[in-house]
Amino acid sequence: MQDAKEEVRSRLNIEDVIGEYVQLKRSGRNFKGLSPFSGERTASFFVSPEKHIWHDFSSGKGGDVFSFVMEVEGLDFRQALELLARRAGVDLSLYQGDGSRELAARKKRLLAASELAATYYQKSLISNTHAQEYIFKKRRLSKKVVQDFRLGYAPDSGDALTGFLAKKGFSAQELKDAGLTNRFGGDLFRGRMMVPLMDGTGQVIGFTGRIIIDDPSAPKYLNTPQTFLYDKSRHVFGLSQAKEAIRQSDYAVIVEGNLDVVSSHQADVNQVVATAGTALTEQHLRALGRLTSHIRLSFDSDKAGLAATERAIPIAQAVGVELSIITLPDSAKDPDELIQQDPRLWQKAIDTAEPVVDWVIAQFAARENLMTASGKGAFTTAAMAVIRSLRDPVEQDHYLAKIAQLTDTSRDALMRKLSSVTEPEQQVKQIKADAGGREVTKPSRLDRNQDTLLAVALNDAEIQSLFTSISPTVFNGTDRQAVASFISKHAGKPITSIPKGLEDHEKYVTMLLLHPDVDNVDWNSETRASTAKEVLRSLNANYQKTNTKEELLRQESEARERGDDAAAAEILRQLSQLIKGER
Repeated sequence: MQDAKEEVRSRLNIEDVIGEYVQLKRSGRNFKGLSPFSGERTASFFVSPEKHIWHDFSSGKGGDVFSFVMEVEGLDFRQALELLARRAGVDLSLYQGDGSRELAARKKRLLAASELAATYYQKSLISNTHAQEYIFKKRRLSKKVVQDFRLGYAPDSGDALTGFLAKKGFSAQELKDAGLTNRFGGDLFRGRMMVPLMDGTGQVIGFTGRIIIDDPSAPKYLNTPQTFLYDKSRHVFGLSQAKEAIRQSDYAVIVEGNLDVVSSHQADVNQVVATAGTALTEQHLRALGRLTSHIRLSFDSDKAGLAATERAIPIAQAVGVELSIITLPDSAKDPDELIQQDPRLWQKAIDTAEPVVDWVIAQFAARENLMTASGKGAFTTAAMAVIRSLRDPVEQDHYLAKIAQLTDTSRDALMRKLSSVTEPEQQVKQIKADAGGREVTKPSRLDRNQDTLLAVALNDAEIQSLFTSISPTVFNGTDRQAVASFISKHAGKPITSIPKGLEDHEKYVTMLLLHPDVDNVDWNSETRASTAKEVLRSLNANYQKTNTKEELLRQESEARERGDDAAAAEILRQLSQLIKGER
């Protein structure tokens, strides 16, 4: 790609590219302007056409035209190269090998089909009175926001879009690969308001369709499935429309629904994006982290929302962004509903966001009776797991003091409990794995053995039969537990693709199906049965030890509550011996 990079660079004037984002004025051989990365009033942003570089003295950032586009657009290098290549008229496929060239050509076709589909849906909206009434009257969306998000309408017929695109020269396979057709080859989206899903540069890569006539037999929302273009674990909805506001305000708001984003932009609160109905992942936060280190979450405050927020904390710690939580008034179930009441209430909720750990601790405290020993135990167990994931010892100390005050518990007792929680690196890895993100720490030998065991079991009936006599909870993480549970319920049936029931764990199952160690020395055809039994025996033993440790911790807490220091000390001695035996 170096040749392609140099070709793109040679065709572009850096001052022209940067001039689209910054008002530049000639200053000798250079140009200068106000920094797009800070709120400065004196120009300290310089561009050198001669050296083809830029530097921002207010933020300390600088580099070439590619690094500028990466910073200002929130893109990675490949995305920045593609954007600038389009501007320069450079065909990147000419600089790739045959395999890469074929993929590039395929991607280009799918992007073209998706772009034409978006345009078709927009034109269909113009000619459909019923769809216009739904969008402009019932949802009260403005023409500007409809244009900004390219909202449209999918006709309620079987092949309106497929027929249109077939006439444009697209094959049935290309339309399937773009996620535009159903299993019968007809239109996937019918009778729905269409919301294009765009990448960070504004290219259409998929769609969300919202039904406009309530039908109990049809899903309210229908999304493009996983495709070559669209990956829900990476896609941030509304990023191309929000990135300028995110950069200027230095924070991003993440909501759950795409239409919450649309409504927010209509209310002129533009730094809002969505994860499009999927769990928050490392990829989501990394994409936003290129624009700001401050992320505000507006998730449901129910049990599922609390769990999602807990999972987000270690991911944010790993990525290096700061999380806070937006709490909506009881009168609104989501941002869209709050905006319909009064847009100012939505901005007020954003402005009063609470640091994530404070919010989580408050939620835990509200769910337990802190006047009882069992309530204090449950509360501190949950809170300690969150505190342990924090990397800054000063932050840990701050929250330990807060928890001690809430529970009227000594710092020594909390420190002992904190030391009994899983090591922080392992916890970050595990919670990120549960959330579908990429692990940042090297998996333990036990985890690697579990993965290999599950990979072998997918296609080995003898190994599958062993799973019927164990509990899936002996495995680490929700991905492994889900696969173990599926195997135990479908023993004797080889699994060669993503089965129905494991769609939410698609990435992990794909990794298992492509696992490189299923035929190594320990897992060859002669030894795999005995190896599988040994791994399962080890898992059971570790599971029992974990339960024993939790029981000893509970007993120690009760002894302290009774004032029986001797009994508490003896329990701690037993716990210490158990931990030493594991090392």
